[in-house]
Amino acid sequence: MNFDQARFFMVEQQIRPWDVLDQKVLDPFLNIPRHQFVEESKQSLAYSDVELPIGHDEFMMAPKIEARLLQALDIDETDTVLEIGTGSGFLTAVMATLGKSITTVEIHADLQEVAKKRLASYNNIEFKLGDASHGWEDGKQYDVIILTGSVPEIPQAYKEQLNLGGRLAVIAGQSPAMTAQILTRISEAEWETETLFETDLKPLMNAQSSEPFSL
Repeated sequence: MNFDQARFFMVEQQIRPWDVLDQKVLDPFLNIPRHQFVEESKQSLAYSDVELPIGHDEFMMAPKIEARLLQALDIDETDTVLEIGTGSGFLTAVMATLGKSITTVEIHADLQEVAKKRLASYNNIEFKLGDASHGWEDGKQYDVIILTGSVPEIPQAYKEQLNLGGRLAVIAGQSPAMTAQILTRISEAEWETETLFETDLKPLMNAQSSEPFSL
């Protein structure tokens, strides 16, 4: 299989038609070998318009979903990013090329270990292990926060963890009707909401429960 050609077709036939036209976002999708972030047996599907299983009943988001969220987040080279759900590590890699630093949280230790190996060449990624389905209390504020699984309601903790002008990407609601949104903090107590598209995404582990699971 010609992975370079598959990557080009992914961008031209899936991502661009979804109104993702920002070259800053398109370049990492063209340059980062997505097939290296999945099991060898699934590499032929790495550039397809599907959610790929990665273990623990978890999935990679479809490329066009990832790209659309990233375009709306408009990550800058000075931005600090918090990613909830490292998963395969592919989205982490893309954001590491866009932002200043990435803190990425994963609940499954084995998925994190695999992602660490795939991301070994990046020096601006900090890995954390734990349940961040309801919040991640690390005492830090971030310019960008992204939740890679859906939540029934947007956790207030993440809204509060944004710097002024910071953006939160989240897919919220109940299956099959969920909404991808970008929340921008415009004051200490105000957030502006932009609705991007309707979709259906597997929830973050433990996001459906009222209390976070304790490791």
